[in-house]
Amino acid sequence: MAVELDPQLMDILACPSEDHAPLRAGTPTDPAADVLTCTACGRGFPVVDGIPVLLLDEAIPPAAGPPPPPDPSGA
Repeated sequence: MAVELDPQLMDILACPSEDHAPLRAGTPTDPAADVLTCTACGRGFPVVDGIPVLLLDEAIPPAAGPPPPPDPSGA
């Protein structure tokens, strides 16, 4: 289920880290996820029962990115 928050609320919500960057609904890999993702640090903040949990201790770490390619030398 996608995050459905009032657009005015989304305009004022910001990441609680020192960046205070805007948040966007969903994640880069799942736009329908019940998560708000920081546009600067990439942390994800869960939305529980329609309420964003903007606590750094509860944040989902940013995705580590794709795995490195295999070593062609086989080492």
